[in-house]
Amino acid sequence: MAQAPSTDAHAAHDPNVYFVPHSSRWPLYASVALFITMVGFSGWLNEAAWGRIVFFIGIAGLVGILFKWFADVITESVRGYYNKQVDGSFRMGMIWFIFSEVMFFAAFFGALFYARQFAMPWLTGEGDGVMTNSLLWPGFAAGWPSNGPGEIGGTFQTIPAWGLPLVNTLILLTSGVTVTIAHHALKAGQRQKLLVFLGLTVLLGATFLFFQAEEYIHAYSELNLTLGSGIYGSTFFMLTGFHGAHVTLGTIMLAVIWFRCLKGHFTGEDHFAFEAVAWYWHFVDVVWLGLFLFVYVL
Repeated sequence: MAQAPSTDAHAAHDPNVYFVPHSSRWPLYASVALFITMVGFSGWLNEAAWGRIVFFIGIAGLVGILFKWFADVITESVRGYYNKQVDGSFRMGMIWFIFSEVMFFAAFFGALFYARQFAMPWLTGEGDGVMTNSLLWPGFAAGWPSNGPGEIGGTFQTIPAWGLPLVNTLILLTSGVTVTIAHHALKAGQRQKLLVFLGLTVLLGATFLFFQAEEYIHAYSELNLTLGSGIYGSTFFMLTGFHGAHVTLGTIMLAVIWFRCLKGHFTGEDHFAFEAVAWYWHFVDVVWLGLFLFVYVL
């Protein structure tokens, strides 16, 4: 039978009582920091002098807020406030969060599919695009990758799939194996093995981000492949960039979990925070496989 929510620390240890924390200020603070970050990022993309500074101010504020917020949640967990009912809520929340992320990336993959399968043929005069081609873009020949009619952003070169993208694919697939080994080590009570393989996962995530940064620098400086390179450039950087942001977040979370494991947190039966991050990391791996196939290879 459902029990009334409780904010009492002692009652929270009762397996029949659902723990509800006191009102938190962190969601409001995080919303403000995110707003500042997005305003700064928008200004930066539009080459406003203040854009970059405001963006990094927002990022710094968000990092500080998340650090304190996570600290509060970790403290509640260590003190034993979370029983099986709370654990079940956490699991459902993480499942729905990952589902929302799936839909987020599905929107960008959908935009890529629409541009390649529908918009490009229409611009050449196929199907319903006869008038569009004859009146607006006569002589336009479709092909992928494309910067669209008018060659927006100028000519560019693409990044070969079998170079750094393949290396990064192998890195992420390997990291999925190492985090799984770490998970099994945690359940078996093998703390040293847990720390080694979880640390390797963090290292692999950081290596992936390093190579992606190298790829972006090469694209901008030598290939003229930018966000302004028509539909290909915009979809390429939106998909790979947002994925990189997710890898960054996942690497940070894995690092936090590693330090918690170092301090002796978690048991073989009680380690949802570890599992949640592992789920997220596997999601990041799967998304990258789709990116590698549809953005780099095809």
